[in-house]
Amino acid sequence: MSIVVYLGDDAETRDWVRLLSGLLPEFEVRDFDDPGDLAAVEYAVVWAPPAGGIASFPNIKAVVSVGAGVDHVLRDPELPKHLPILRTTGPDMIQRLREYVALHVLTHHRDLAVTDEFQSRAHWQQIVTPVAGKRRVGIMGLGQIARACAATLVSLGFDVAGWSRSGGAVEDVTVFAGKDALPDFLARTEILVCLLPLTAETRDILNAETFSQLPKGARLINAGRGGHLVEADLLAALSEGQLAGATLDVFRTEPLPPDHPFWKHPAIRVTPHIASYIDAGTGAAVIAANIRQFEATGTCEAIADAARGY
Repeated sequence: MSIVVYLGDDAETRDWVRLLSGLLPEFEVRDFDDPGDLAAVEYAVVWAPPAGGIASFPNIKAVVSVGAGVDHVLRDPELPKHLPILRTTGPDMIQRLREYVALHVLTHHRDLAVTDEFQSRAHWQQIVTPVAGKRRVGIMGLGQIARACAATLVSLGFDVAGWSRSGGAVEDVTVFAGKDALPDFLARTEILVCLLPLTAETRDILNAETFSQLPKGARLINAGRGGHLVEADLLAALSEGQLAGATLDVFRTEPLPPDHPFWKHPAIRVTPHIASYIDAGTGAAVIAANIRQFEATGTCEAIADAARGY
């Protein structure tokens, strides 16, 4: 029985193969592109696998996503519909995203783009920003990781609201639920943080209509998925002054092409999908534990709901 690994980068794939081999010695762990006996493959540990690849393994038991999202697996039109998909989450990933969201909310809150520009001109000018309690942050998505990010922002003193399809109580956070509540949520949000899963309902949700309902001069942080953002609408909103800045960690095409306008836009900060980027050592340990649980019980707490897309 074997496990195949696909990360899209040869060096990364080799690293994960080595680590998983040590953690799961009962399996032969191989490169996805060199799987050996196709019939022996029982698990595929992947990030954005090639279309049709999973279906080539006739006895596969489950797909393991190297990350919390599963949209990169579900977009394969040939993916066998019965296959369980195991998500990879854990305290380290949650902590990394908490750090990322707090960092970039604070960056926008304290107008560091302005002070950076002053520094580039050796220009001494003090600016005054409101205290956190007077800054309204809105988080789209209220899953486990988003709730942890909300708690971090609350601890820093921000006025935090959250919006999702189903809502649910979150301590010290004003919650808006469902499509009808979205305009009220947006109207009170000065810094918008997108942490939604990518589904048919959320694709393209960061669009001109959404931006127009934010207060003028609002800021955007997208650490969800690139498919949430209509890129041309963001550029237009920045040009028109409806938005004053954006931090983007995820993109429709990754790596972001070198000639993409986001790279050199003065109001956009680009980070290369690192908000909760899992290190191989931590990730391999989580995945090994999930595979062992699935082997022993036929199920796992990490199984995604493929019908919902997360």
